[in-house]
Amino acid sequence: MLWRLRTGAPWRDLPDRFGPWQTVHERFARWEADGTWARSLEHVQVHDDAVGRVEWTVSVDSTIDRAHQHAVGARRRGM
Repeated sequence: MLWRLRTGAPWRDLPDRFGPWQTVHERFARWEADGTWARSLEHVQVHDDAVGRVEWTVSVDSTIDRAHQHAVGARRRGM
């Protein structure tokens, strides 16, 4: 499952050594639904934060920020 997340490849391109892609996908979806992935991430974050390996930096990408219509060059009255 981590191979698929790392490569971004479609499930159908999963190498045969991992078994049928449908089985792997079903397991991934089941673990997502029951919170296994969230618990695993939380465990790793807590552990790594305790030993000082996590840098809590927040970054905002401008692609998620919407401007008001007047801020993006809309026509003004009287011009």
